[in-house]
Amino acid sequence: MTTFMERLIAVARGDAPADLVFANARIVNTFTGEIEEASVAVAEGRVAGVGDYTEGRQRVDLKGRYLAPGLIDGHVHLESSLLHVDQYARAVVPHGTLAAVTDLHEVTNVCGLPGMRYILECSRRVPLDLFFMAPSCVPATSMETSGAKLGPADIRKALRWKGVIGLGEMMNFPGVINADPETLAKIAVAENHVKDGHAPQVIGRALNAYLAPLIGSDHETTQHEEGLQKLRRGMRLMVREGSAEKNLEELLPLVTDGNYHRCLLVVDDRNAKDIYHDGDVDAVVRKAIRLGLDPVRAVQMASLNVAEYFRLSGLGAIGPGYYANLLVVDDLERLQIREVYYRGRLVARDGQPLFQPRLRPNPAMMRTVNVRPFAVADLALRAGASETFPVIQVIPGQIVTGWKEERPARRNGAIVADPGRDLLKLVVVERHHATGNIGIGLVRGFGLKRGAIGTSIAHDSHNVVVAGASDQDIYAVVQEIARNQGGLACAADGRVLASLALPIAGLLSTEPLESVVRAIERLEEAAASLGCTAPSPYSILSFLALPVIPELKLTDMGLVDVMKARLLKV
Repeated sequence: MTTFMERLIAVARGDAPADLVFANARIVNTFTGEIEEASVAVAEGRVAGVGDYTEGRQRVDLKGRYLAPGLIDGHVHLESSLLHVDQYARAVVPHGTLAAVTDLHEVTNVCGLPGMRYILECSRRVPLDLFFMAPSCVPATSMETSGAKLGPADIRKALRWKGVIGLGEMMNFPGVINADPETLAKIAVAENHVKDGHAPQVIGRALNAYLAPLIGSDHETTQHEEGLQKLRRGMRLMVREGSAEKNLEELLPLVTDGNYHRCLLVVDDRNAKDIYHDGDVDAVVRKAIRLGLDPVRAVQMASLNVAEYFRLSGLGAIGPGYYANLLVVDDLERLQIREVYYRGRLVARDGQPLFQPRLRPNPAMMRTVNVRPFAVADLALRAGASETFPVIQVIPGQIVTGWKEERPARRNGAIVADPGRDLLKLVVVERHHATGNIGIGLVRGFGLKRGAIGTSIAHDSHNVVVAGASDQDIYAVVQEIARNQGGLACAADGRVLASLALPIAGLLSTEPLESVVRAIERLEEAAASLGCTAPSPYSILSFLALPVIPELKLTDMGLVDVMKARLLKV
Protein backbone atom coordinates (compact mmCIF):
# COMPACT_ATOMS: atom_id res chain seq x y z
CA MET A 1 0.00 0.00 0.00
CA THR A 2 1.42 3.38 -1.02
CA THR A 3 1.73 5.86 1.84
CA PHE A 4 0.74 9.47 1.38
CA MET A 5 4.41 10.51 1.50
CA GLU A 6 5.42 7.96 -1.14
CA ARG A 7 2.68 9.29 -3.43
CA LEU A 8 3.62 12.91 -2.71
CA ILE A 9 7.21 12.17 -3.69
CA ALA A 10 6.09 10.29 -6.81
CA VAL A 11 4.09 13.33 -7.92
CA ALA A 12 7.04 15.58 -7.12
CA ARG A 13 9.26 13.42 -9.39
CA GLY A 14 6.65 13.57 -12.16
CA ASP A 15 5.99 9.83 -11.99
CA ALA A 16 2.36 10.15 -10.86
CA PRO A 17 -0.40 12.66 -11.67
CA ALA A 18 -1.19 15.37 -9.16
CA ASP A 19 -4.60 15.78 -7.56
CA LEU A 20 -4.59 19.39 -8.70
CA VAL A 21 -2.31 21.49 -10.90
CA PHE A 22 -2.30 25.28 -10.84
CA ALA A 23 -0.94 26.17 -14.27
CA ASN A 24 0.49 29.49 -15.46
CA ALA A 25 0.72 30.98 -11.98
CA ARG A 26 2.61 33.98 -10.74
CA ILE A 27 3.75 32.59 -7.40
CA VAL A 28 4.30 34.88 -4.42
CA ASN A 29 7.55 33.32 -3.23
CA THR A 30 7.86 34.20 0.45
CA PHE A 31 11.21 32.39 0.68
CA THR A 32 12.99 34.77 -1.70
CA GLY A 33 10.65 37.77 -1.81
CA GLU A 34 10.01 37.51 -5.54
CA ILE A 35 7.27 36.69 -8.03
CA GLU A 36 8.03 33.36 -9.72
CA GLU A 37 6.28 32.15 -12.87
CA ALA A 38 5.60 28.40 -12.73
CA SER A 39 2.99 25.73 -12.15
CA VAL A 40 2.21 24.14 -8.79
CA ALA A 41 1.32 20.46 -8.33
CA VAL A 42 -0.79 19.49 -5.31
CA ALA A 43 -1.25 15.98 -3.90
CA GLU A 44 -2.51 14.63 -0.60
CA GLY A 45 -3.36 18.16 0.55
CA ARG A 46 0.22 19.36 0.13
CA VAL A 47 2.36 21.02 -2.49
CA ALA A 48 4.22 18.26 -4.32
CA GLY A 49 6.31 20.56 -6.46
CA VAL A 50 6.78 23.90 -8.16
CA GLY A 51 7.90 23.87 -11.78
CA ASP A 52 6.65 22.64 -15.16
CA TYR A 53 3.94 20.25 -13.95
CA THR A 54 1.04 19.52 -16.32
CA GLU A 55 -0.56 16.20 -15.31
CA GLY A 56 -3.30 16.35 -12.72
CA ARG A 57 -6.79 14.98 -12.09
CA GLN A 58 -7.86 18.62 -11.94
CA ARG A 59 -6.20 21.54 -13.72
CA VAL A 60 -6.77 25.22 -12.90
CA ASP A 61 -5.29 27.61 -15.44
CA LEU A 62 -4.54 30.81 -13.52
CA LYS A 63 -3.64 32.67 -16.74
CA GLY A 64 -1.07 34.79 -14.98
CA ARG A 65 -3.00 35.39 -11.80
CA TYR A 66 -1.11 35.29 -8.51
CA LEU A 67 -0.88 32.27 -6.23
CA ALA A 68 -0.04 33.20 -2.64
CA PRO A 69 0.27 31.17 0.56
CA GLY A 70 -2.64 31.32 2.98
CA LEU A 71 -2.38 34.14 5.49
CA ILE A 72 -1.59 33.43 9.14
CA ASP A 73 -2.79 35.69 11.94
CA GLY A 74 0.02 35.57 14.48
CA HIS A 75 -1.92 37.06 17.37
CA VAL A 76 -5.69 37.04 17.71
CA HIS A 77 -8.28 36.53 20.39
CA LEU A 78 -10.97 34.58 18.58
CA GLU A 79 -13.49 35.64 21.22
CA SER A 80 -13.25 39.29 20.16
CA SER A 81 -15.01 38.37 16.92
CA LEU A 82 -18.08 37.51 19.09
CA LEU A 83 -18.44 34.39 16.92
CA HIS A 84 -18.44 30.70 17.75
CA VAL A 85 -15.63 28.77 16.05
CA ASP A 86 -17.72 27.64 13.06
CA GLN A 87 -18.86 31.17 12.26
CA TYR A 88 -15.40 32.60 12.91
CA ALA A 89 -14.07 30.25 10.22
CA ARG A 90 -16.86 31.33 7.85
CA ALA A 91 -15.86 34.94 8.49
CA VAL A 92 -12.08 34.79 8.08
CA VAL A 93 -11.43 31.98 5.58
CA PRO A 94 -12.91 33.86 2.58
CA HIS A 95 -10.49 36.68 3.47
CA GLY A 96 -7.53 34.32 3.11
CA THR A 97 -6.83 33.58 6.76
CA LEU A 98 -6.11 29.85 6.77
CA ALA A 99 -4.23 29.68 10.06
CA ALA A 100 -4.26 31.67 13.28
CA VAL A 101 -2.48 31.66 16.61
CA THR A 102 -5.05 32.41 19.28
CA ASP A 103 -4.67 33.04 22.97
CA LEU A 104 -7.95 31.95 24.58
CA HIS A 105 -7.45 33.87 27.78
CA GLU A 106 -10.90 35.42 27.34
CA VAL A 107 -12.89 32.19 27.56
CA THR A 108 -10.37 30.76 30.03
CA ASN A 109 -10.86 33.71 32.40
CA VAL A 110 -14.54 32.78 32.46
CA CYS A 111 -14.57 28.97 32.25
CA GLY A 112 -11.02 27.86 33.04
CA LEU A 113 -9.25 25.08 31.17
CA PRO A 114 -12.50 23.23 30.32
CA GLY A 115 -13.56 26.26 28.27
CA MET A 116 -10.24 26.34 26.44
CA ARG A 117 -10.44 22.60 25.80
CA TYR A 118 -13.92 22.91 24.30
CA ILE A 119 -12.86 25.63 21.84
CA LEU A 120 -9.76 23.61 20.93
CA GLU A 121 -11.90 20.57 20.10
CA CYS A 122 -14.30 22.70 18.04
CA SER A 123 -11.37 24.00 15.98
CA ARG A 124 -10.75 20.55 14.52
CA ARG A 125 -14.02 20.68 12.60
CA VAL A 126 -13.37 23.71 10.40
CA PRO A 127 -11.10 24.31 7.34
CA LEU A 128 -8.77 26.54 9.31
CA ASP A 129 -5.60 25.70 11.22
CA LEU A 130 -6.00 27.10 14.73
CA PHE A 131 -3.03 26.98 17.07
CA PHE A 132 -3.39 27.81 20.75
CA MET A 133 -1.27 29.55 23.33
CA ALA A 134 -1.66 28.52 26.96
CA PRO A 135 -2.98 31.61 28.80
CA SER A 136 -0.30 32.94 31.12
CA CYS A 137 -2.34 35.43 33.13
CA VAL A 138 -5.71 34.16 34.31
CA PRO A 139 -6.57 36.50 35.87
CA ALA A 140 -4.31 39.21 34.47
CA THR A 141 -3.91 40.79 37.93
CA SER A 142 -5.22 40.48 41.48
CA MET A 143 -7.05 43.80 41.07
CA GLU A 144 -10.13 42.28 39.42
CA THR A 145 -12.48 39.31 39.84
CA SER A 146 -12.38 36.58 37.21
CA GLY A 147 -14.23 33.31 36.80
CA ALA A 148 -11.13 31.13 36.97
CA LYS A 149 -7.49 31.07 38.02
CA LEU A 150 -4.62 29.25 36.28
CA GLY A 151 -1.39 28.42 38.04
CA PRO A 152 1.84 26.90 36.72
CA ALA A 153 0.45 23.36 36.95
CA ASP A 154 -2.56 24.32 34.81
CA ILE A 155 -0.31 25.88 32.20
CA ARG A 156 1.87 22.77 32.14
CA LYS A 157 -1.25 20.67 31.57
CA ALA A 158 -2.45 22.85 28.69
CA LEU A 159 0.97 22.78 27.03
CA ARG A 160 0.66 18.99 26.74
CA TRP A 161 -2.46 19.25 24.58
CA LYS A 162 -2.13 18.76 20.85
CA GLY A 163 -2.42 22.13 19.15
CA VAL A 164 -1.12 24.17 22.11
CA ILE A 165 2.19 25.56 20.92
CA GLY A 166 3.40 28.07 23.49
CA LEU A 167 2.82 30.44 26.40
CA GLY A 168 0.28 33.18 25.78
CA GLU A 169 1.07 36.85 26.17
CA MET A 170 2.70 37.56 29.51
CA MET A 171 0.53 40.52 30.49
CA ASN A 172 1.79 40.80 34.02
CA PHE A 173 4.82 42.79 32.92
CA PRO A 174 5.34 44.33 36.39
CA GLY A 175 5.48 40.77 37.76
CA VAL A 176 8.23 39.81 35.31
CA ILE A 177 10.22 43.00 35.80
CA ASN A 178 10.04 42.66 39.59
CA ALA A 179 10.78 38.90 39.47
CA ASP A 180 7.51 37.84 41.11
CA PRO A 181 8.01 34.14 41.99
CA GLU A 182 4.62 32.90 40.71
CA THR A 183 5.00 34.81 37.45
CA LEU A 184 8.46 33.35 36.89
CA ALA A 185 7.14 29.87 37.73
CA LYS A 186 4.58 30.19 34.93
CA ILE A 187 7.31 31.16 32.48
CA ALA A 188 9.52 28.30 33.67
CA VAL A 189 7.00 25.59 32.75
CA ALA A 190 7.07 26.88 29.16
CA GLU A 191 10.88 26.86 28.96
CA ASN A 192 11.09 25.08 25.60
CA HIS A 193 8.09 26.78 24.00
CA VAL A 194 7.52 30.09 22.27
CA LYS A 195 6.64 32.75 24.84
CA ASP A 196 4.56 35.71 23.71
CA GLY A 197 4.94 39.10 25.30
CA HIS A 198 2.76 42.05 26.26
CA ALA A 199 4.82 45.07 27.26
CA PRO A 200 3.03 48.39 26.66
CA GLN A 201 5.35 51.39 27.06
CA VAL A 202 8.10 49.18 28.55
CA ILE A 203 11.53 50.48 27.49
CA GLY A 204 15.07 50.87 28.81
CA ARG A 205 16.24 48.73 31.71
CA ALA A 206 12.69 47.62 32.42
CA LEU A 207 12.57 46.15 28.90
CA ASN A 208 15.85 44.34 29.48
CA ALA A 209 14.41 42.84 32.66
CA TYR A 210 11.22 41.82 30.90
CA LEU A 211 13.16 40.06 28.13
CA ALA A 212 15.53 38.20 30.44
CA PRO A 213 13.28 35.05 30.44
CA LEU A 214 13.48 35.07 26.60
CA ILE A 215 10.01 36.43 25.97
CA GLY A 216 9.84 36.61 22.19
CA SER A 217 7.28 39.11 20.90
CA ASP A 218 5.22 42.20 21.58
CA HIS A 219 1.92 43.37 20.08
CA GLU A 220 1.26 46.28 22.45
CA THR A 221 3.77 48.70 20.93
CA THR A 222 2.24 52.04 19.99
CA GLN A 223 5.23 54.37 19.48
CA HIS A 224 8.07 54.36 16.93
CA GLU A 225 10.94 54.66 19.43
CA GLU A 226 9.39 52.01 21.65
CA GLY A 227 9.17 49.61 18.70
CA LEU A 228 12.76 50.30 17.67
CA GLN A 229 14.02 49.48 21.14
CA LYS A 230 12.09 46.23 21.18
CA LEU A 231 13.44 45.17 17.79
CA ARG A 232 16.98 46.04 18.86
CA ARG A 233 16.60 43.93 22.02
CA GLY A 234 15.48 40.86 20.09
CA MET A 235 11.68 40.92 20.16
CA ARG A 236 9.51 40.09 17.21
CA LEU A 237 7.41 43.16 16.57
CA MET A 238 3.74 42.36 15.98
CA VAL A 239 2.30 45.35 14.13
CA ARG A 240 -1.35 45.42 15.10
CA GLU A 241 -4.45 46.78 13.39
CA GLY A 242 -7.66 45.66 15.07
CA SER A 243 -11.12 47.12 15.63
CA ALA A 244 -9.99 49.43 18.44
CA GLU A 245 -6.19 49.20 18.14
CA LYS A 246 -4.68 51.11 15.21
CA ASN A 247 -0.87 50.91 15.28
CA LEU A 248 0.06 50.26 11.65
CA GLU A 249 0.65 53.85 10.49
CA GLU A 250 2.91 54.63 13.45
CA LEU A 251 4.95 51.43 13.33
CA LEU A 252 5.23 50.56 9.63
CA PRO A 253 8.13 53.03 9.05
CA LEU A 254 10.16 50.81 11.41
CA VAL A 255 10.13 47.96 8.87
CA THR A 256 13.40 47.84 6.91
CA ASP A 257 15.40 45.44 4.75
CA GLY A 258 17.34 44.51 7.86
CA ASN A 259 14.45 43.67 10.18
CA TYR A 260 11.32 42.90 8.16
CA HIS A 261 11.78 39.18 8.78
CA ARG A 262 11.21 39.88 12.48
CA CYS A 263 7.99 41.84 11.95
CA LEU A 264 4.48 40.36 11.81
CA LEU A 265 1.12 41.82 10.77
CA VAL A 266 -1.66 40.85 13.22
CA VAL A 267 -5.19 41.91 14.20
CA ASP A 268 -5.29 41.01 17.93
CA ASP A 269 -8.96 41.94 18.34
CA ARG A 270 -11.38 42.34 15.43
CA ASN A 271 -15.16 42.08 15.69
CA ALA A 272 -17.45 40.26 13.28
CA LYS A 273 -18.70 43.43 11.60
CA ASP A 274 -15.21 44.66 10.76
CA ILE A 275 -14.16 41.23 9.48
CA TYR A 276 -17.30 40.91 7.36
CA HIS A 277 -17.07 44.34 5.73
CA ASP A 278 -13.36 45.17 5.78
CA GLY A 279 -11.50 41.92 6.17
CA ASP A 280 -9.19 40.14 8.57
CA VAL A 281 -5.40 39.94 8.21
CA ASP A 282 -5.92 40.71 4.52
CA ALA A 283 -7.21 44.16 5.51
CA VAL A 284 -3.98 44.80 7.45
CA VAL A 285 -1.90 43.62 4.48
CA ARG A 286 -3.86 45.86 2.09
CA LYS A 287 -3.43 48.89 4.33
CA ALA A 288 0.30 48.21 4.69
CA ILE A 289 0.60 48.10 0.89
CA ARG A 290 -1.34 51.37 0.58
CA LEU A 291 1.09 52.91 3.06
CA GLY A 292 4.00 51.94 0.82
CA LEU A 293 5.08 48.44 1.87
CA ASP A 294 6.13 46.15 -0.98
CA PRO A 295 3.22 43.71 -1.61
CA VAL A 296 5.37 40.57 -1.44
CA ARG A 297 6.94 41.75 1.80
CA ALA A 298 3.49 42.48 3.22
CA VAL A 299 2.43 38.91 2.44
CA GLN A 300 5.65 37.60 4.00
CA MET A 301 4.87 39.46 7.22
CA ALA A 302 1.47 37.76 7.39
CA SER A 303 2.58 34.26 6.43
CA LEU A 304 6.16 32.94 6.52
CA ASN A 305 7.35 35.32 9.24
CA VAL A 306 4.53 34.09 11.48
CA ALA A 307 5.16 30.43 10.68
CA GLU A 308 8.89 30.70 11.42
CA TYR A 309 8.40 32.48 14.74
CA PHE A 310 5.82 29.98 16.00
CA ARG A 311 7.59 26.96 14.42
CA LEU A 312 4.57 26.07 12.29
CA SER A 313 6.10 23.49 9.99
CA GLY A 314 4.63 23.36 6.49
CA LEU A 315 2.86 26.73 6.62
CA GLY A 316 3.58 30.21 5.31
CA ALA A 317 4.96 29.45 1.86
CA ILE A 318 4.45 27.59 -1.40
CA GLY A 319 7.08 24.87 -1.55
CA PRO A 320 7.50 21.08 -1.72
CA GLY A 321 5.91 19.40 1.29
CA TYR A 322 4.12 22.55 2.46
CA TYR A 323 0.38 22.38 3.04
CA ALA A 324 -1.65 23.45 0.02
CA ASN A 325 -3.20 26.43 1.81
CA LEU A 326 -3.34 28.70 -1.20
CA LEU A 327 -4.91 31.96 -2.37
CA VAL A 328 -5.72 32.83 -5.97
CA VAL A 329 -5.29 36.60 -6.21
CA ASP A 330 -6.32 38.81 -9.13
CA ASP A 331 -4.51 41.99 -8.09
CA LEU A 332 -1.65 41.74 -5.62
CA GLU A 333 -1.53 45.48 -4.95
CA ARG A 334 -5.16 45.39 -3.80
CA LEU A 335 -4.95 41.80 -2.56
CA GLN A 336 -8.15 40.84 -4.37
CA ILE A 337 -8.65 37.23 -3.28
CA ARG A 338 -10.62 35.27 -5.85
CA GLU A 339 -10.38 31.72 -4.48
CA VAL A 340 -9.21 30.10 -1.26
CA TYR A 341 -7.89 26.52 -1.05
CA TYR A 342 -7.38 24.69 2.24
CA ARG A 343 -5.25 21.54 2.00
CA GLY A 344 -5.87 21.61 -1.75
CA ARG A 345 -9.66 21.85 -1.43
CA LEU A 346 -11.62 24.91 -2.62
CA VAL A 347 -13.28 26.41 0.48
CA ALA A 348 -14.17 29.98 -0.58
CA ARG A 349 -14.78 31.93 -3.76
CA ASP A 350 -15.35 35.66 -4.33
CA GLY A 351 -15.57 36.39 -0.62
CA GLN A 352 -18.10 33.65 0.16
CA PRO A 353 -17.42 30.50 2.20
CA LEU A 354 -18.21 27.20 0.50
CA PHE A 355 -18.68 25.32 3.78
CA GLN A 356 -21.39 25.39 6.46
CA PRO A 357 -20.18 23.80 9.70
CA ARG A 358 -22.51 24.09 12.69
CA LEU A 359 -21.22 23.42 16.16
CA ARG A 360 -23.35 22.95 19.24
CA PRO A 361 -22.43 25.06 22.26
CA ASN A 362 -21.31 23.33 25.42
CA PRO A 363 -24.18 23.56 27.97
CA ALA A 364 -21.64 24.03 30.77
CA MET A 365 -20.60 27.34 29.19
CA MET A 366 -24.11 28.70 28.69
CA ARG A 367 -24.92 30.16 32.12
CA THR A 368 -21.92 32.13 33.30
CA VAL A 369 -23.39 35.57 34.03
CA ASN A 370 -24.19 35.71 37.74
CA VAL A 371 -24.82 39.31 38.78
CA ARG A 372 -25.82 39.94 42.38
CA PRO A 373 -29.06 41.97 42.49
CA PHE A 374 -28.52 45.67 43.10
CA ALA A 375 -30.45 48.93 42.89
CA VAL A 376 -29.92 52.08 40.86
CA ALA A 377 -28.87 53.81 44.08
CA ASP A 378 -25.87 51.45 44.31
CA LEU A 379 -24.41 53.14 41.22
CA ALA A 380 -23.87 56.42 43.07
CA LEU A 381 -20.28 57.70 42.97
CA ARG A 382 -19.66 59.30 46.34
CA ALA A 383 -17.48 62.40 46.28
CA GLY A 384 -14.32 62.39 48.35
CA ALA A 385 -12.56 65.33 49.94
CA SER A 386 -10.63 66.25 46.79
CA GLU A 387 -12.14 68.77 44.38
CA THR A 388 -10.87 66.76 41.41
CA PHE A 389 -11.45 63.19 40.31
CA PRO A 390 -9.40 60.91 38.00
CA VAL A 391 -10.90 60.48 34.53
CA ILE A 392 -10.08 57.74 32.02
CA GLN A 393 -9.31 59.47 28.71
CA VAL A 394 -10.01 57.40 25.59
CA ILE A 395 -7.28 57.86 22.96
CA PRO A 396 -8.64 57.40 19.42
CA GLY A 397 -7.27 54.32 17.68
CA GLN A 398 -5.54 53.03 20.82
CA ILE A 399 -6.37 50.88 23.83
CA VAL A 400 -3.91 52.72 26.04
CA THR A 401 -5.75 55.48 27.87
CA GLY A 402 -4.88 58.85 29.31
CA TRP A 403 -5.37 60.01 32.88
CA LYS A 404 -6.91 63.42 33.51
CA GLU A 405 -7.83 65.09 36.78
CA GLU A 406 -11.14 66.93 36.38
CA ARG A 407 -13.57 68.88 38.55
CA PRO A 408 -16.67 66.71 38.11
CA ALA A 409 -20.31 67.72 38.30
CA ARG A 410 -21.91 66.92 41.66
CA ARG A 411 -25.46 66.43 42.84
CA ASN A 412 -26.61 65.69 46.39
CA GLY A 413 -23.07 64.88 47.46
CA ALA A 414 -22.42 62.46 44.58
CA ILE A 415 -20.37 62.79 41.40
CA VAL A 416 -22.59 62.52 38.32
CA ALA A 417 -22.11 62.24 34.58
CA ASP A 418 -21.69 65.49 32.67
CA PRO A 419 -22.38 64.68 29.00
CA GLY A 420 -22.03 68.36 28.03
CA ARG A 421 -18.31 67.99 28.86
CA ASP A 422 -18.19 64.40 27.54
CA LEU A 423 -17.78 63.04 31.06
CA LEU A 424 -19.71 59.78 31.40
CA LYS A 425 -20.14 57.46 34.34
CA LEU A 426 -18.20 54.22 33.86
CA VAL A 427 -19.29 51.14 35.79
CA VAL A 428 -17.86 47.62 36.05
CA VAL A 429 -20.18 45.02 37.63
CA GLU A 430 -18.76 41.68 38.76
CA ARG A 431 -20.57 38.80 37.05
CA HIS A 432 -18.83 35.54 37.95
CA HIS A 433 -19.45 34.91 41.65
CA ALA A 434 -22.22 37.40 42.54
CA THR A 435 -19.85 39.23 44.87
CA GLY A 436 -21.75 42.49 44.46
CA ASN A 437 -18.54 44.32 43.51
CA ILE A 438 -19.23 47.45 41.47
CA GLY A 439 -16.35 49.65 40.32
CA ILE A 440 -17.39 53.20 39.47
CA GLY A 441 -15.44 55.94 37.69
CA LEU A 442 -15.57 58.52 34.92
CA VAL A 443 -14.57 58.30 31.26
CA ARG A 444 -14.19 60.80 28.42
CA GLY A 445 -14.11 60.04 24.70
CA PHE A 446 -17.45 58.50 23.71
CA GLY A 447 -19.49 61.64 23.12
CA LEU A 448 -22.78 60.15 24.39
CA LYS A 449 -25.32 62.87 25.14
CA ARG A 450 -27.78 60.51 26.80
CA GLY A 451 -28.35 56.82 27.43
CA ALA A 452 -25.78 54.10 28.04
CA ILE A 453 -23.89 51.32 26.24
CA GLY A 454 -22.42 48.19 27.75
CA THR A 455 -20.83 44.80 27.13
CA SER A 456 -19.77 41.61 28.91
CA ILE A 457 -16.72 41.53 26.63
CA ALA A 458 -14.48 43.30 29.12
CA HIS A 459 -10.86 42.23 28.83
CA ASP A 460 -9.62 40.19 30.49
CA SER A 461 -11.87 39.08 33.33
CA HIS A 462 -15.02 39.89 31.35
CA ASN A 463 -17.20 41.46 33.96
CA VAL A 464 -19.95 43.78 32.72
CA VAL A 465 -18.69 47.25 31.71
CA VAL A 466 -21.06 50.13 30.97
CA ALA A 467 -20.59 53.79 30.08
CA GLY A 468 -23.55 56.11 30.38
CA ALA A 469 -25.03 59.53 30.94
CA SER A 470 -27.54 58.37 33.57
CA ASP A 471 -27.57 55.78 36.31
CA GLN A 472 -31.04 54.58 35.25
CA ASP A 473 -29.80 53.72 31.75
CA ILE A 474 -26.63 52.12 33.07
CA TYR A 475 -28.82 49.93 35.25
CA ALA A 476 -31.05 49.02 32.28
CA VAL A 477 -28.02 47.95 30.24
CA VAL A 478 -26.64 45.74 33.03
CA GLN A 479 -30.02 44.05 33.48
CA GLU A 480 -30.35 43.37 29.73
CA ILE A 481 -26.88 41.84 29.57
CA ALA A 482 -27.63 39.68 32.62
CA ARG A 483 -30.96 38.60 31.11
CA ASN A 484 -29.20 37.56 27.89
CA GLN A 485 -26.47 35.74 29.84
CA GLY A 486 -23.90 38.04 28.28
CA GLY A 487 -23.68 40.35 25.32
CA LEU A 488 -23.90 43.95 24.19
CA ALA A 489 -26.71 46.42 24.91
CA CYS A 490 -27.73 50.03 24.44
CA ALA A 491 -30.46 51.83 26.40
CA ALA A 492 -31.99 55.28 26.76
CA ASP A 493 -34.78 56.63 28.96
CA GLY A 494 -34.83 53.30 30.78
CA ARG A 495 -35.63 51.39 27.58
CA VAL A 496 -33.37 48.94 25.72
CA LEU A 497 -32.81 50.17 22.16
CA ALA A 498 -30.67 47.29 20.86
CA SER A 499 -28.88 44.24 22.18
CA LEU A 500 -26.93 41.17 21.13
CA ALA A 501 -26.94 38.02 23.25
CA LEU A 502 -23.59 36.27 23.75
CA PRO A 503 -24.61 33.27 25.85
CA ILE A 504 -21.47 31.14 25.31
CA ALA A 505 -19.36 32.18 28.32
CA GLY A 506 -20.90 35.64 27.99
CA LEU A 507 -18.51 36.09 25.05
CA LEU A 508 -19.74 34.28 21.93
CA SER A 509 -22.95 34.19 19.95
CA THR A 510 -24.83 31.07 18.91
CA GLU A 511 -26.10 32.88 15.80
CA PRO A 512 -24.74 32.83 12.23
CA LEU A 513 -22.13 35.35 11.14
CA GLU A 514 -24.58 37.48 9.18
CA SER A 515 -26.99 37.80 12.11
CA VAL A 516 -24.22 38.88 14.45
CA VAL A 517 -23.02 41.49 11.96
CA ARG A 518 -26.53 42.95 11.65
CA ALA A 519 -26.87 43.09 15.45
CA ILE A 520 -23.56 44.92 15.84
CA GLU A 521 -24.64 47.41 13.18
CA ARG A 522 -27.92 48.04 15.02
CA LEU A 523 -26.05 48.53 18.28
CA GLU A 524 -23.60 51.01 16.74
CA GLU A 525 -26.48 52.88 15.07
CA ALA A 526 -28.30 53.06 18.41
CA ALA A 527 -25.18 54.42 20.12
CA ALA A 528 -24.74 57.01 17.36
CA SER A 529 -28.36 58.11 17.80
CA LEU A 530 -27.47 58.96 21.40
CA GLY A 531 -24.58 61.15 20.27
CA CYS A 532 -21.75 58.61 20.38
CA THR A 533 -18.91 59.74 18.12
CA ALA A 534 -16.39 56.97 18.85
CA PRO A 535 -15.82 54.38 16.08
CA SER A 536 -16.39 50.77 17.24
CA PRO A 537 -17.58 52.04 20.64
CA TYR A 538 -18.26 48.59 22.09
CA SER A 539 -14.75 47.43 21.18
CA ILE A 540 -13.27 50.54 22.83
CA LEU A 541 -15.43 49.97 25.90
CA SER A 542 -14.23 46.37 26.18
CA PHE A 543 -10.68 47.50 27.00
CA LEU A 544 -11.47 50.03 29.73
CA ALA A 545 -11.44 47.31 32.39
CA LEU A 546 -8.04 45.88 31.37
CA PRO A 547 -5.61 46.71 34.21
CA VAL A 548 -2.47 45.76 32.27
CA ILE A 549 -2.82 48.48 29.62
CA PRO A 550 -1.69 51.97 30.73
CA GLU A 551 -2.56 54.42 32.02
CA LEU A 552 -5.78 54.38 34.05
CA LYS A 553 -8.38 51.60 34.04
CA LEU A 554 -11.44 50.51 36.06
CA THR A 555 -12.21 47.01 37.36
CA ASP A 556 -14.95 45.72 39.63
CA MET A 557 -12.59 46.54 42.51
CA GLY A 558 -12.05 50.18 41.52
CA LEU A 559 -9.75 52.48 39.57
CA VAL A 560 -6.30 51.07 38.73
CA ASP A 561 -3.01 52.93 38.30
CA VAL A 562 -1.62 50.48 35.74
CA MET A 563 2.05 51.49 35.75
CA LYS A 564 2.20 51.23 39.56
CA ALA A 565 -0.05 48.14 39.57
CA ARG A 566 -2.21 49.41 42.40
CA LEU A 567 -5.80 50.32 43.15
CA LEU A 568 -6.41 54.03 43.66
CA LYS A 569 -7.95 55.41 46.80
CA VAL A 570 -10.38 58.14 45.73
